[in-house]
Amino acid sequence: MRAKVETVRIDGLPVRLHTLATAGRVRDDLAPTVVLVHGIGMSHRSFRRTQAALAATHRTISVDLPGFGGLPGAGRRLQIEELADLVVRAVRSRGTGPLVLVGQSMGTQVVAEAARRHPGSVASVVLIGPVVVEGRRHAVLQALDLARDCLVEGLRMNGVVTTDYLRSIPQYLRELGPMLRHRLEDTLPHVDRPVLVVRGSRDPIARRDWATRLAAAAPRGEFVELPGPHHVQEHQPVAFARTVDEFRRVRTTGGTR
Repeated sequence: MRAKVETVRIDGLPVRLHTLATAGRVRDDLAPTVVLVHGIGMSHRSFRRTQAALAATHRTISVDLPGFGGLPGAGRRLQIEELADLVVRAVRSRGTGPLVLVGQSMGTQVVAEAARRHPGSVASVVLIGPVVVEGRRHAVLQALDLARDCLVEGLRMNGVVTTDYLRSIPQYLRELGPMLRHRLEDTLPHVDRPVLVVRGSRDPIARRDWATRLAAAAPRGEFVELPGPHHVQEHQPVAFARTVDEFRRVRTTGGTR
């Protein structure tokens, strides 16, 4: 399968969409669409293996936010709430049905805000390696945690991280403040959709007690831990895809895990 790649503009801001699905489902407006939102400095490449695994059973759209993944920058700081609106509007412009929003790192803030602000468009939310841990809302502390994570990510993922960061520096610097100030723990109590928090067992950025606390803060939250570092979705793409599918199906039918 090859992704369909298109750039849409929302209020003048570019958002790139990478759509991947099995034959006949690229324009499926009835089944849920899984939307993948990267973290600060990253791009759709942080979901390459994950999207391939999810696309076996779902229509998927991986997003590049303005200023990331080689896109032109916004030229200004974008608040998390504005990024959330951009994602929903860009994806909905392609004729999607209900959305399963999957965010990683800063992307968890974006998809949580999207679910809070656009509940009618969102079926469920998955947060991978959520940030920012309370007590570590400082750029230096985040840099230290990122350095620790690089020790366990492996050669391939570190290559993706390094090259993505280098091409997104201007927008990265603009978004660092909004990311550090955003309080995911204050947003999740107002998200009335099912929320799954996923953490890598070796993730030094999203600590375990923090991740479990966030799952408990969501009215319909659950927590799952998979073996791996901060980008656990790329280290465990098949297991992650199965976890998302099980979560979605159980929550849709009203069952219990």
